[in-house]
Amino acid sequence: MTTRVAIAGSTGSIGTQTVEVVAAENEREPGAYEVTALSAGSSVDVVVAQVEALRPRLVAMADEAARLEVQRRCPGVEVVADSADLVEVADVVVNGVVGFAGLTVTIETLRAGKRLALANKESLIAAGPVVQPLRATPGAELVPVDSEHCALHQCLRSSYSPDREVSRLLLTASGGPFRNRTADELAEVTVESALAHPTWAMGPKITVDSSTLMNKGLEVIEAHELYGTSYDRIDVVVHPQSVVHSMVEFSDGSTIAQLSMPTMHLPIGYALGYPDRIATPFGTIDWTTLSRLDFEPPDRTTFRCLDLAYQAGRAGGTAPAWLSAANEVAVEAFLSGNVAWNAIADVCVDVLDRHDGATPTSVADVIEADQVARRIAEEIVEKR
Repeated sequence: MTTRVAIAGSTGSIGTQTVEVVAAENEREPGAYEVTALSAGSSVDVVVAQVEALRPRLVAMADEAARLEVQRRCPGVEVVADSADLVEVADVVVNGVVGFAGLTVTIETLRAGKRLALANKESLIAAGPVVQPLRATPGAELVPVDSEHCALHQCLRSSYSPDREVSRLLLTASGGPFRNRTADELAEVTVESALAHPTWAMGPKITVDSSTLMNKGLEVIEAHELYGTSYDRIDVVVHPQSVVHSMVEFSDGSTIAQLSMPTMHLPIGYALGYPDRIATPFGTIDWTTLSRLDFEPPDRTTFRCLDLAYQAGRAGGTAPAWLSAANEVAVEAFLSGNVAWNAIADVCVDVLDRHDGATPTSVADVIEADQVARRIAEEIVEKR
């Protein structure tokens, strides 16, 4: 039976790797997966090439000029503006959209009772109170496409009663390109050095987040939202080899870990095939060459964003949305050369200090919180 796949953010890192996973699986089992829909922002040439290779039924383009160009170059394919339209023609929707823009796809996929392969952590973090009730929709499944949360998902499957048996979730962090550097040493870092991740090839925003440990902080909030584990029982440990992707410690002292060589193809394939495993082996370890696995605590003094995420998560309400929005603005300013790397945390601190304590009850509330936080962050960046 063919699984119909829609890819939101098809031209990005997750999107293009999803195409590769589908191709690998279809080579082993022809017709196992069909890519029925794609969405992107404005990357016309990449989308047109994907349409020619995949023959989807529908394409959504956010940019109007790009939409008209794709429509002209891809006769016979329905081209629309709203990425939420992808949900109607899919069994599983891969949400690889970067940032808050992925919220609509998350909500509409769950609302439709479909499987959501979620790589867009910001939508769950910012809109947790709104998204959570939708997970109870009959047929809805949320399978994380993230190396750490996919690892936790797999580890938790080893327990018959996770609510009773789990002691701690342990998220591993590579430490990014600046591991073991002091705050003084990082005062003048360049964009190029922040984008030079030692183990993962990712988009610029998430790579900068990895360098500040904001990515790990947001993953802490996401783990809380995904699995209902309290923040006091979610820990972060630095593991530079990025082979142990996360661990779960159980009440009897056992720790179950998921290991593989670093590749996003594995969690993508896990989400596409769930509850079964796909047949293509991604990330297989050569145990004759893997000589060591190191672990150390994170430097919370230098990498302040980690504790900011714990702070926002514990505050709840719209605080995570404010933090996510502030961070997006600050990272964009850093990538544009308008603020220093160590100012990313400063901007987030200043924005959280002005949080209004609101709790969202609708998507409109979440959107408003995001917009308010962005305006404040932009004002702060402008002053700097």
